[in-house]
Amino acid sequence: MKILDKYLLKTFLTTFTTVFVILFFIFILQTVWLFISELAGKDLDLLMIIKFLAFSMPRIVPLVLPLSILLSSIMTFGNLAENYEFAAMKSSGISLQRAMRSLTVFIILLSIVAFFFSNNVIPYAEYKFINFRKNIAQVKPALAIAEGQFNDVGFYNIKVNKKSGAEGNTLTGITIHKKSKIGDGSKTVIKAKDGELISSEESSILQLVLNNGYYYEDIVPKKYEDRSKMPFAKSSFKKQIINIDLSELNKVDVNDESVANTNTMLTVNELNYTLDSLKKNMKTDIISFTENSNARIGFPAKKKMVAAKAEKRKPLPNDILSLYTNQEKSDILKIASSNVTSTSYAIDTSRTELFNKQKNINRHLLAFYDKFVIVFACFLMFFIGAPLGAIIRKGGLGLPIVFAVLIFITFHFINTFGKRIAQENGMTPFMGAWLSSFILTPLAVLLTYRATNDIGLINMDVILAPFQKVIKKIFPTQN
Repeated sequence: MKILDKYLLKTFLTTFTTVFVILFFIFILQTVWLFISELAGKDLDLLMIIKFLAFSMPRIVPLVLPLSILLSSIMTFGNLAENYEFAAMKSSGISLQRAMRSLTVFIILLSIVAFFFSNNVIPYAEYKFINFRKNIAQVKPALAIAEGQFNDVGFYNIKVNKKSGAEGNTLTGITIHKKSKIGDGSKTVIKAKDGELISSEESSILQLVLNNGYYYEDIVPKKYEDRSKMPFAKSSFKKQIINIDLSELNKVDVNDESVANTNTMLTVNELNYTLDSLKKNMKTDIISFTENSNARIGFPAKKKMVAAKAEKRKPLPNDILSLYTNQEKSDILKIASSNVTSTSYAIDTSRTELFNKQKNINRHLLAFYDKFVIVFACFLMFFIGAPLGAIIRKGGLGLPIVFAVLIFITFHFINTFGKRIAQENGMTPFMGAWLSSFILTPLAVLLTYRATNDIGLINMDVILAPFQKVIKKIFPTQN
């Protein structure tokens, strides 16, 4: 049996290594294509480009590893079944589960390595990748702003139609959206015909000089009923300078909550600590908002309410305003209307802030669960691929690739769909991260059962039996 285990392990490892290298190279090309606009024509030396790609490679592994296991499992067991090697094993009393034993041990070890890689290497690579991009942007400011798309640069979203000049520092057709500091969108828009990027290696300030432009800013009226008119202010300028602090983009403190993608740069222990801080912060904000709302509307505290109940007071009339004069009634109604307006605005603002904080918590929870999802994904893809290869009895790169791509696209689509919904509070982050695994696990169990019992992929008798009964009723057999 040791000879058989060695043979199966050697066959699987050879196929797995080949498939992993090919798929990894394909995904690297995709990364190059995504960032080609930042690398091409920027006078970067070969070493900087290699570092740039090296820091971006580890994020590819969670995609490539499950797909490689799935495809290599289908190819390995498909070849064995196609060459009747499985038939020889079964005639010798060796079941499919026994043949998969040595490979299952290998998948367990591979899953452990994948967890440590996802927990340690990927966060470090993400940290280095983001900082390396910001360092390049500091030396080569043209890299901070890509052409023809909005670029998130500090508190600004910047879009330029065209870049020119020796280092791409001259900009044409500039549109800038300035983010609101309270998280309720962009209320300031700046448009300029042209401009220039100025930076220095000694300074972390990126200077954006704008020429011949306009400045638009939304105005929030004090009266709530006037907000539907959407007033704004407009001004023009000949020259305006915007200073962008690149150090805000290049934070070395991975625990800073202002960094939007800090969740990808943290290990499991760091994510636990950060989540605890984020939840306490959100709970404190909710309590603070509740107390402020009660104080704003004059709602009595709990102790005062108990004392008020203990006192004997005369019953109030149904129309309380009848106790006041007309002038006092008018003043009371104005105060009440003002309180309702301010309270409504405070509720809207706090709701936006709390929603953004909840989304940040959800992102960190998804990053936490992802480190364990990749472990289960390795098992899942193996127990889908191995029995599927034994059933279809086809090796090579034809039919196995079709099945592997269909299954992996389904897995990846459900995974992405679940995460997007979980981020928007449509479902819990746990369900969003594990949704694809929960859906495809019954498929793995079904395929393993059918391969073990030699049932085949589809039982045509079950499908054709109802039609045969109908045909017999319509055309009965005559003796």
